[in-house]
Amino acid sequence: MRLRVCILALSLSVAMPAALAQPLSCDGGTVFEDRNGNGRRDPGEPGLAGQRVSDGRSIVLTDAQGRYVLPLRERSSQFLIKPAGYRLAARADSGLPDYWLNVTLGESPALKYGGMPRAAPACRDYALIPERRSGRGGELDVLVFADPQAKSAVDVGYYRRAIVEPLLAQRKGKAPLADLGLSLGDITHDDLSLYPQINAVTARLGVPWLHAPGNHDLDFDAKDDDDSLLSYRHVYGPDTYAWEEPQTNFIVLDDVVYRPGSTPEYIGGLRADQFEFLEAYLAGADKRRLLVLAMHIPLFDAAPGRETFRHADRERLFGLLREFPHVLVLSGHSHAQRHVYHTGDSGWRGAAPLHEYNVGAACGGFWAGIADAQGLPDATMSDGTPNGYARLRVRADAGYALSWHPAPSAGRALDAAAVANDYLRLYAPKALRQGSYPIRGIYANVFMGGNDSRVEYRIDGGAWKPMRRVEQPDPALLAENARDDAAAQLRAYDRTAIATPSPHLWNAPLPTDLAAGEHAVEVRTFDPWQGEQRLGTGYRLIEAAP
Repeated sequence: MRLRVCILALSLSVAMPAALAQPLSCDGGTVFEDRNGNGRRDPGEPGLAGQRVSDGRSIVLTDAQGRYVLPLRERSSQFLIKPAGYRLAARADSGLPDYWLNVTLGESPALKYGGMPRAAPACRDYALIPERRSGRGGELDVLVFADPQAKSAVDVGYYRRAIVEPLLAQRKGKAPLADLGLSLGDITHDDLSLYPQINAVTARLGVPWLHAPGNHDLDFDAKDDDDSLLSYRHVYGPDTYAWEEPQTNFIVLDDVVYRPGSTPEYIGGLRADQFEFLEAYLAGADKRRLLVLAMHIPLFDAAPGRETFRHADRERLFGLLREFPHVLVLSGHSHAQRHVYHTGDSGWRGAAPLHEYNVGAACGGFWAGIADAQGLPDATMSDGTPNGYARLRVRADAGYALSWHPAPSAGRALDAAAVANDYLRLYAPKALRQGSYPIRGIYANVFMGGNDSRVEYRIDGGAWKPMRRVEQPDPALLAENARDDAAAQLRAYDRTAIATPSPHLWNAPLPTDLAAGEHAVEVRTFDPWQGEQRLGTGYRLIEAAP
């Protein structure tokens, strides 16, 4: 006789899911079409066959009546894989999509931030609300935040004023700001008690929001990796799951392996149960859609010769993805940004290079630097990129476009020699001696630039000439570092991020053999998704006697 057990409900501190009914057995439930969106199964609302429910390891399908059976697993997070064409109601406690149920049969480890508390038993039904078509011509519009990383209520306020409120100001009427939102880990900076505050701010956007955990979202008092995300999962549900839209399948992954007592305490990688889930999910995934993998730690090694993501796990993951023609990886963690195209050197064996976009941080350089007139810190990242957020737009043919959107105050407090817009920043000397050796040049930091980006400049409206990509620190950020060093007192609560070599910096010499006086400099770059972008500055040639 099969043992019948009951899935646990959420703890009393979290609102109960809207759709709870009595399924035929206590180790299952029903997935149904919630036609009126009230969270209850009413007469005439059918069960949905072929829907997938998972415990993060195995996946089960609903039968013809929409019923599923999934024996519970201790301290797991059961979840529905949301199918394309449907949406989910928001959870009353957090505003997050309501698609999971945490399972805690015994006592959870005693952790500083609560872990996953024990709860009374109950069973779970899942309500799917038919989705109306988007008004964006078939495109999926996704907001992507990496590393909000609030360490205090003050930082939550910066997040609200620098990231969320400027987005709200863009809203036109009742049209949604985007179809979906995605945070790539480090929601807070070790203080997990800030989750409710930051969730309340994000919920103001009115967008269904998904989260991946980061290394600063761990329970650092946990004894092992298995229990290191219990407090995170109490709030956000599963750490590894799938979510589907008509244009895109998303897989959100916990790729932080906690190693207490080791140095460093974590490394990028995946667990055995995650590979079981990936194998089960990818076996039936639609290869015509773009497959987006969202994670915190990048798949590439952060420094040459140092394994920051376990190579064996990366190769196994790449093996599972090899037959998928449309794959995009989104990662965070670096507090810088770059585009990496994986090839055979990193174990990728697909027909075309695998694109990983390592997204810049919402907090930028950890909410540090000189404040602007509104009291927002400059927060420029170590590679010279201003803090902000990314946007992903996906077409029905699996093609996609990416863009970076600096926070309104980002990068504006740096040296007066720097000129910036939303696409690039220029740095050039203001004055040179006429006839001097042309060693002083102009620098262009192209925030979304890659190794093959085309960047050109011209003087006084003349012919366009190519600029040379250089892996050097951004000179504007170096100048800010020097001012921090020279100051006898702190210039801000935290100093500006230390400049590191930028992968998207270009340089060209400024001619000194022109007539004395003012000269205009113009730079243009050709963004593969946003088209040609231009920015100008100038310098003065001065006659000087020996």
